[in-house]
Amino acid sequence: MLEQFIPGDVFHVDSIVFDRQVRFAVASRYSTPPLAVAHEGGIFATRTLAPSNPLTNALLPSNARVLETFGLMRGASHTEFIRSLAGDWYFLETSARVGGGFIVDAVEAATGVNLWREWAKVEIAGESGTYDPPSVREHCGGIVLSLARQEQPDLSAYTDPEIAVRVRKSHHAGLIVTSPDADRVEALIDDYTRRFYTDFHTSAPPLSSAVD
Repeated sequence: MLEQFIPGDVFHVDSIVFDRQVRFAVASRYSTPPLAVAHEGGIFATRTLAPSNPLTNALLPSNARVLETFGLMRGASHTEFIRSLAGDWYFLETSARVGGGFIVDAVEAATGVNLWREWAKVEIAGESGTYDPPSVREHCGGIVLSLARQEQPDLSAYTDPEIAVRVRKSHHAGLIVTSPDADRVEALIDDYTRRFYTDFHTSAPPLSSAVD
């Protein structure tokens, strides 16, 4: 197996597929690649891209081609792409599942679409049924999530009206925001990331892959 590390920005597209067709998809950009967060520490953050964003227009057709090529009949998918520093696009990976890291919640905050619910609908419809995708709210959303020094982090100092969800998980601090203004979401994600490093952040070494 040959591998090459390609530095650049990492994007993801989260989709619902029915009868081999992408019926819903939203594109997002990670602040830091998840692999880097997992192995080097840091704060996980991602935000959805506005439908009018040129990056959305580049990502959605590529995502559709990937899923058609892999032959996904129906279900949910989380697909990732890299845009290199030179501006070239690369397919990174795909999966027949929803994205982790509370991405489902960020997508729902932005669009009103719950990926778990829609996945269940297409599976219930099966091969002989029909599926009508839900109406989509064209807001932007994002999440900032960090391991926390505190068992139950106090997020009461974060009071912006754009906060849609406060993540409740032991030793984690997380906020999901949404707004019709993509720039506002971007500003909140950047601001919260800086503040989380001071208020909550801690890190743990990655689990060893060696067999003892």
